[in-house]
Amino acid sequence: MDYKPPPGPPPGYNAYAPPQGPPPSKQNQQQEQPPPYHDWTVIPDTALLPPPPTLSYDSSPTANASLEDGDRAYAWCKANPLWAPRPLTPAQYAAIQNGQLNLMRPPERGFIGDLLPQRTPGHWKGRTHANCRDSCVLTMLPVYSALHDNSLNSRRPKTIYFELKVLGIGRESRSRSFEEADAGIAIGFAAPPYPTWRMPGWQRGSLAVHGDDGRRYVNDTFGGIDFTSAFQPGETVGIGMRFGVPSKPPGYSQQGAPTLDIEVFFTRNGKDVGGWDLHEQLDERIEGGTIGLEGECDIFAAVGVFGGVDFEVFFGERDWLYRPER
Repeated sequence: MDYKPPPGPPPGYNAYAPPQGPPPSKQNQQQEQPPPYHDWTVIPDTALLPPPPTLSYDSSPTANASLEDGDRAYAWCKANPLWAPRPLTPAQYAAIQNGQLNLMRPPERGFIGDLLPQRTPGHWKGRTHANCRDSCVLTMLPVYSALHDNSLNSRRPKTIYFELKVLGIGRESRSRSFEEADAGIAIGFAAPPYPTWRMPGWQRGSLAVHGDDGRRYVNDTFGGIDFTSAFQPGETVGIGMRFGVPSKPPGYSQQGAPTLDIEVFFTRNGKDVGGWDLHEQLDERIEGGTIGLEGECDIFAAVGVFGGVDFEVFFGERDWLYRPER
């Protein structure tokens, strides 16, 4: 029996072949991808930015130098750039490490007073007359040597520190406050050369805490920044700087140049009572910023005085009330 094919053409012979790919509606759905996530890596890391500026003043509430002295100091600094680091002999560096430092009398006639070495090396007494003008007393050797102590080279932290005791204020040390005696004292650091007829902290390459108004000054010829209370007779105050290997990548304004981590700290009667990051944003009026204090220059201990003050200075750790971390 013969098999008969079914009527009509074979299946699919005249059928329409669908085009390749999904239907148009589904094809459009596949092409419309969701928007990409925002590239968070282009957002600046605010941790790299300097701390925000703190409020600075135009003048001090207690004592201010004349504009003429300020202009003269500005011109002097322009004419006398900061010195390059200088080598030290082994004996000099050993003396610095042992706190065997000497104070140098300011050469200007405005300094009226005495600097008296005591029996223990690194221990000094000072007394100034009521007519003593603004003066900066510096050590003869640096407390920080850029060639020996720079953490970028040694990869080790470095701390510098010294203390000052206020013995008396005013005539016969009878005044109860610096404001009452029209006198003042400051403790800080300065990179050379420094105009020694100016208080430390007022010009480039210097910082200080001033005892008459309790403010801190960093290359600040204006009124400083609120920091602590005025020093009192009988108090011992100390100031230090901690230099450390950079812990963060270079900031935006540094253009790849490595910068040390530097903290300034302040003590009263043997207790750490505060400090600040040297790299905090300064007043835009301050020309030069923290130049000279970044570890690139030698740094000297500095004591500022005006009016009648009796004081002691201690450079040896054995005499300190505070023991800084090394």
